[in-house]
Amino acid sequence: MAYSDFTLKRVKSDLNIEIIENEELFPYIEGIEISQFLETMLKRNIPLALAINTEKARSELIIANILLEVKDQLKNEISFFSGIEFTVDKDRGLNGFCDFILSRSIEQFYLETPVVTIVEAKNENITGGLGQCIAEMYAAAIFNERESDEIACIYGAVTIGDEWKFVKLVGNTAYIDTVKYYANDIQKIVAILVEMLKKEHHSK
Repeated sequence: MAYSDFTLKRVKSDLNIEIIENEELFPYIEGIEISQFLETMLKRNIPLALAINTEKARSELIIANILLEVKDQLKNEISFFSGIEFTVDKDRGLNGFCDFILSRSIEQFYLETPVVTIVEAKNENITGGLGQCIAEMYAAAIFNERESDEIACIYGAVTIGDEWKFVKLVGNTAYIDTVKYYANDIQKIVAILVEMLKKEHHSK
């Protein structure tokens, strides 16, 4: 068993996580100005990625560029990992590869705490990826705790590149945002991702 085996039902039964689905997580966040580079790149890359229609294309052409914009917005004070193995507790199925991990550490040669945000790329089905994402977020909380670097909450996102769904994990409760965000509101998506990673929101 691995992260990819987790459904929402399995997250509830195996990890004892309560799922809350009736809250808007970021109602007050306004969009922020993004770089001309990202704007130009997405105009070119989104139609291409959707035409190719694979997770790899969406990850490389859309998602990675958005997350690198977030890294730039935060003046490179975070680390960014793509396709990294993240084994925390193999006996519980908390093992496998994560599409993207963002940490508040600036260490880029290896994954260091605190892991704050997990982004899971999917081809077409966002809902189907929520269980896997929450399992990875739960593993991130354990990973941080082991290093005595606990933070108030872990954030996650499941995306197919041009659509994003956000999740927040506090203790054993996962809050799935009622709102789905689209690439035509990229300023808001970047603003939410930046907000997730701001240091003042994740003090020990």
